[in-house]
Amino acid sequence: MAEESPLFSNDAVVLGILFIILAVVFRTSSSQNPFWQKFYTYVPSVLLCYFIPAVLNSFNIISGEESSLYFVSSRYLLPASLVLFTIGIDIKAISQLGFKAVIMFFAGTIGIIIGGPIAIMIVSTFSPETVGGAGPDAVWRGLTTIAGSWIGGGANQTAMLEVFGASTDLFSAVLAVDIIVANLWLAVLLYGSGRSEKIDEFFKADSSAIKSVKKQVEEYVAGIARIPKTQDTMTILAIAFGITGFAHFASDLIAPFLEANYPGLNKFSLTSGFFWIVVIATTAGLILSFTKVRKLEGVGSSRFATVFLYVLIASIGMQMDITTVVSNPGLFMVGGIWIMIHIIVLLLVAKLIKAPFFFVAVGSQANVGGAASAPVVASAFSPSLAPVGVLLAVLGYFVGTYGAWLCGILMQLVAVS
Repeated sequence: MAEESPLFSNDAVVLGILFIILAVVFRTSSSQNPFWQKFYTYVPSVLLCYFIPAVLNSFNIISGEESSLYFVSSRYLLPASLVLFTIGIDIKAISQLGFKAVIMFFAGTIGIIIGGPIAIMIVSTFSPETVGGAGPDAVWRGLTTIAGSWIGGGANQTAMLEVFGASTDLFSAVLAVDIIVANLWLAVLLYGSGRSEKIDEFFKADSSAIKSVKKQVEEYVAGIARIPKTQDTMTILAIAFGITGFAHFASDLIAPFLEANYPGLNKFSLTSGFFWIVVIATTAGLILSFTKVRKLEGVGSSRFATVFLYVLIASIGMQMDITTVVSNPGLFMVGGIWIMIHIIVLLLVAKLIKAPFFFVAVGSQANVGGAASAPVVASAFSPSLAPVGVLLAVLGYFVGTYGAWLCGILMQLVAVS
């Protein structure tokens, strides 16, 4: 029987709903009303921008599956926002953050690599049928695609599907686990971003470098700020979408060429068109940050980037159906244990090196969420920090296939047949 159509299926209507949600959240979060001030003390505004569309999707009011808004926002608005965020970047200031961000990224990677086989071992003790199966339907084969997605991205996930040969039906089942568990963890990180100072105090973490970078960026913006004119706005949009267009043009040439002539490079995600879009947009923005274009920050380039990014946040929320968790509880249990091991490793390493929660959140999301959501989490702390998420996410593309392959081998060793 065909699924019931959502109440609103026209993307123009859905986009309007998303913008209304974003506007209401932003207006109430900046309200002087005591109720809203108290409310947003406990609930970060960015979490609502993500969660409300998820609720609407879960109750079939709108549909992330039928809508093309996520594709549009991730392929067009995301690279445009990356350009606008990075043209104002202060490379010298970012370098002051040190290597803790990279350490936390690899801690997250290790947590995912060991988390898969440990989750299988735990679940097999009381529900062996959940992690059993043979041939293409062996559950461990499907779970390797989650490892590829959580360490790298969609291209790495596809690589694992090809390498380990999971069946189509199994892949569909684990894909739901991938999306729901990853998005629930994203919601936790967004919530934590609003309480990062208290978390840092608990872990006795030194966040002075992060605060210093934020201060430097704020002082720079204050020094060049002026009232924007129409030509300024047009210039900002021309740079953002002009480079986005170039990134798509170059990606359409580079990715097919590499896939046809150097197929072995797919292990590095170098045959993925989305990878090249992200890399080219980010690189172009970084190059322009050394020119006078950087002064566009004074007329609000990062505000446009923030708007684009929040549309992406809302469209990501549309992908989550919270009601599907009960449809296959066994596999979701595996995914839940897996992400918990990832979290435990992150927190232990963070405690050991006294890393602030920002590095925990961005290091994790650069693995689990990739380029589509790592800058979202980073910008939840401060828009000036969004490029940190992008740079780490690109690193995830490179290590994703190798890490996922190792995870797959370990899961095969402990799997129940």
